[in-house]
Amino acid sequence: MRLKNFSIQFGAQIFKAVSDEARLRILHLLYRNREMCISDLELTLDFTQTKTSRHINYLKNAGLLSFRKEELYIFYYVKEEMEDIVRQLIELLEKDPVLRRDQEVYQILHSNRELAVNKLQRRRWMGLPQ
Repeated sequence: MRLKNFSIQFGAQIFKAVSDEARLRILHLLYRNREMCISDLELTLDFTQTKTSRHINYLKNAGLLSFRKEELYIFYYVKEEMEDIVRQLIELLEKDPVLRRDQEVYQILHSNRELAVNKLQRRRWMGLPQ
């Protein structure tokens, strides 16, 4: 789905939303990883929960993000109609060392989480204490 109507007001809202480094870092991670929850963003970016939530809400109110709920978690993602705009922006910044480091940190955290989950499942399967 593509964005159909783009006005000066809407454009100004988007440019304000991406004018902050923290929001660009969040947007980059969400675009690259399709969706993330607040706790993943907090750990990856080393932000407080308050700071992360504030910036997520700003991006959401600007029309860039949406979310889905799964049990106790809320996963945020770039709205489908905004993907073209975000992709173009991210491509311009792709070589930025801060954004690259953020993605590397997330991949390490995600990998470690998968290892921990597999270890717990293996222990349950073998009947060992957790």
